[in-house]
Amino acid sequence: MAASRRLCRSGHFTKMAATDVGLRSERDICARARPKPDIRSRRLASFFNKMAAGSSDGSGQLRTKSEADSGFLGLRPTSVDPALRRRRRGPRNRKRGWRRLAQEPLGLEVDQFLEDIRLQERTSGGLVSEAPDEKLFFVDTGSKEKELKKKRTRDQKRSLLLKKPLRVDLILENTSKVPAPKDILAHQAPNAKKLKRKEQLWEKLAKQGELPRDVRRAQARLLNPPVAKAKPRPQDTVEQPFYDLWAKDNPLEQPLAGQDAFFLEQTKKKGVKRPSRLYTKPSRVPAVEVTPAGASYNPTFEDHQTLLWEAHEIELQRQKEAEKLERQLALPPTEQVATQESAFKEMCQGLLEESDGEGEPGEGQDRGPEAAGGAADGGAEAPATPALPAAVDKKTEQQRRREKAARMLRAQQASERAARLRHQELFRLRGIKAQVAQRLAELARRREQRRAKRLAEADKPRRLGRLKYQAPDIDVQLSAELSDSLRTLKPEGNILRDRFKSFQKRNMIEPRERAKFKRKYKVKLVEKRAFREIQL
Repeated sequence: MAASRRLCRSGHFTKMAATDVGLRSERDICARARPKPDIRSRRLASFFNKMAAGSSDGSGQLRTKSEADSGFLGLRPTSVDPALRRRRRGPRNRKRGWRRLAQEPLGLEVDQFLEDIRLQERTSGGLVSEAPDEKLFFVDTGSKEKELKKKRTRDQKRSLLLKKPLRVDLILENTSKVPAPKDILAHQAPNAKKLKRKEQLWEKLAKQGELPRDVRRAQARLLNPPVAKAKPRPQDTVEQPFYDLWAKDNPLEQPLAGQDAFFLEQTKKKGVKRPSRLYTKPSRVPAVEVTPAGASYNPTFEDHQTLLWEAHEIELQRQKEAEKLERQLALPPTEQVATQESAFKEMCQGLLEESDGEGEPGEGQDRGPEAAGGAADGGAEAPATPALPAAVDKKTEQQRRREKAARMLRAQQASERAARLRHQELFRLRGIKAQVAQRLAELARRREQRRAKRLAEADKPRRLGRLKYQAPDIDVQLSAELSDSLRTLKPEGNILRDRFKSFQKRNMIEPRERAKFKRKYKVKLVEKRAFREIQL
């Protein structure tokens, strides 16, 4: 019987287990697999009691038979019932105890034990030691091997392939047999207690004969149904006059006619007038410009050479501007580059002159008492008081009368001269008309010149910011870069850059440049210890 049947556990053949068992019967193995009543709680309690007691002998053997027979079956070879382990005694406040605890942590056995329990719950849905015999063992009759050896037809193989789930579904499938926790929030209703109290209150009021407001309104609508509004008929719509919504005699604006415009603007009953500048485009340049014929994927020889010449002229102009800037910034041939010594002399030039002008300390003593006396005389002459201005004589009455008569004479002569000039202008009306005509012609010419200049600059970008508009480079390929087919065509330019430059050229945005990165803090270089320890 034992030779014909093989014991299997969790769906795998256990031939090695049968050889190891030897002469043990099937009944002994099943009895060994059956758990004892309430073994899990007893095992955990005994583990923590033994960990607290910490009693152990030198050989590591258990003292009692009940302790050895824990009934725990682990799926991993390293998982052992922690109740079987004993904690060695020793001082924990010494460095020797720290090393021992670091090598054998106290919680290592507990973690392995709990991890094995969680693994068993995920794979088998519970502890193997508590599972029944029907779930762990089955009688292998060899029928599956015979079915596998049979040849299947093409239709059978196709049906099996259709029934087989996809690999992606197997990866996403939840293999854990632990039931998902119950979502308590899904079964809870918001304001459940409040609604429950409200229902109890209305049940109490309903017994007294009082109904809720919604119920009373519904009953009132049933007793007095609302009158249905008459729908407009086709003849009613035809009778309504047609009018222009944007016309001045719009019937919608008749109630606002005759009122103050400021009052209508403040009460927001009148729309704000749109400025006239919003009706005009900022530039007459088209949004999408047609590229030259030489930029085609298959241009003619003349068009391509013309475009190359334009690109050459632009590049030549840039080169000339760069050379001009270098000439302007270069030093004159007569001057030399400033050195540190020449710069120091130039900075000390004024200081040296002042020191030369100052007198030496012993120079006044060598001259003797004569020089000292001369200095004393000069000091005495210095504080002389300045002379007072001469007194102005007061004018007499006769002088005032003469000055007044002279002023009146000058005014009379000026008026006579102006009258004589006006009288003479009557005879030069033709000359004045010619001057006026000439002035009007000059103003008209200047006006026309300004208009022509404005029209000529209408297609050019205006100065909107601190930067000038820079025209983009011409997208052109050399003669050697032209492709024979569209498959080998090399694209030129960038659509995003082309649209951005078009906005700048049409005066929609100002010319811009990329913002320069400026670090806010100073970079601090630190040499790492690992690099510092390297010795070459």
